[in-house]
Amino acid sequence: MQIRDAGPQDIEGILVIYNDAVTRTTAIWNDATVDAENRLAWLQDRQRAGYPVLVAVTPEGRVMGYASFGDWRAFDGYRHTVEHSVYVSAEARGCGIGGLLMSALIERARTLGKHVMVAGIEAGNAGSIRLHEKLGFRPAGELTQVGTKFGKWLDLAFMQLTLDARQHPGDDADAP
Repeated sequence: MQIRDAGPQDIEGILVIYNDAVTRTTAIWNDATVDAENRLAWLQDRQRAGYPVLVAVTPEGRVMGYASFGDWRAFDGYRHTVEHSVYVSAEARGCGIGGLLMSALIERARTLGKHVMVAGIEAGNAGSIRLHEKLGFRPAGELTQVGTKFGKWLDLAFMQLTLDARQHPGDDADAP
């Protein structure tokens, strides 16, 4: 499995994974599927902002998963914090692709000098919570009944990973 930056050639694969998550899971709290134009605009927006979109592809070029991060909140004080997302195709879940994508994504966040990575996970998604725990994420709170999908209330579990040892925002991100 190769992990690399996504390009326009990967949009169809990303689209299939995204729409499957919309229609069959509570990983994405949207009700409507999207088209390729929507995913291309999303990719371009992330890239313009300087944020990565990574894909896991087979030797034949089939997209089996993708991951990205963006600003956690749109206020200056949060500029060192990002929130990520990671999605794996239905047939490849549980095969380690999520961990590969997340490890590469964490390294990209460190390279960009980010300090904290936040995960917002549907609280019943035990697989995603376990994956994040294995990567060093720690529970950071839970909001109950803040979302809805498939006719039920959903709880949102927050987890976070501190990416560096900086004591102050102005410190060098590489400092021990």
